Amino acid sequence: MGRIRVAVVYGGRSSEHGISVVSAGSVMAALDPQKYEVVPIGITPAGAWVLTDVDSAQMTITGRTVPSVEGGTAIVLPADPTAKGLVTVEPGSGVQALESVDVVFPVLHGRFGEDGTIQGLFEMAGIPYVGPGVFASAAAIDKEYTKKLLAAAGLAVGRYRVVRRRDTVSTLDFADLGLPVFVKPARTGSSVGITKVSEWADLPDALERAFEHDNKALVEAAIIGREIECGVLESLGGAPEASLPAEIRLTGSHDWYDFEAKYLDDASEFDIPPRGLSEAVIAEVRAAACAAFTALDCEGLARVDFFVTPDNLVVVNEINTMPGFTPISMFPRMWAATGVDYPNLVDRLVQSALRRASAG
Repeated sequence: MGRIRVAVVYGGRSSEHGISVVSAGSVMAALDPQKYEVVPIGITPAGAWVLTDVDSAQMTITGRTVPSVEGGTAIVLPADPTAKGLVTVEPGSGVQALESVDVVFPVLHGRFGEDGTIQGLFEMAGIPYVGPGVFASAAAIDKEYTKKLLAAAGLAVGRYRVVRRRDTVSTLDFADLGLPVFVKPARTGSSVGITKVSEWADLPDALERAFEHDNKALVEAAIIGREIECGVLESLGGAPEASLPAEIRLTGSHDWYDFEAKYLDDASEFDIPPRGLSEAVIAEVRAAACAAFTALDCEGLARVDFFVTPDNLVVVNEINTMPGFTPISMFPRMWAATGVDYPNLVDRLVQSALRRASAG
């Protein structure tokens, strides 16, 4: 039998474009060339799909410059299951069908990639893909509905308010949340567009910053507690399995885990498992991660982010259905500490997608 053709789709139209490129470079490098044939598909910031030939080793952050999809052979994925794959649409060369792909690994973060939209396209095209489906992707990326579904499942979430661009806002509407609050776009990740507000006078500017990325924002009460993350994978039997959790600790001048602290300034350290957290609380975090995965009807993988308060209350903060896969990302690090190294993690995700497709 021939190798499995994996289309690694990366880049995209969201504000997390560059991090997606870095994640995809790591995924492509980890796919066993004896088992898989990689078809690299970049999506430019404008939304054009291109077949690329960039070396995965070059898909890295250089200094403080984040990589981007620049160009390649223009292609499309027809939303037609009889087409069975990709079609070139290079100007001057006409339309030409490429070979079909067996599975898609959409290493896309944020809107138009992690929000159910591209998952719907893959469903229409009849192509298996890594990660949760349309509903779970859409629900998980929208922080408002994530919290509603988690609360309905009996999981603890923090206090918050939803603000839409059309709303008339008074700071009195948020006074019960206390200060500081965190203002964030409802449907982005990688800490893009988030502002910590310590004075109510700064709230309007923080909302405007969030509205640069989304028409809906959340104003969240600060939670005093340790920031804990936990990875979840779909098992061979379909049930979720949780990794050992990790704790992020900030270093340097950063007072919260923003984009610069995550990716540009090397301003964090981590412990897997978290130091000083009892076995009972670690078990509760892992169980809550699986419960959150189930509550949103996820498949394949997710990363669940928590706060653990001083009195050991486990509070779910967010769910990421396509967590970062960069060399410094916590999802692969947590699974490596749990006994699943990076190449095996990527292989397991691809095989899980193919298994779900074969099961109908």
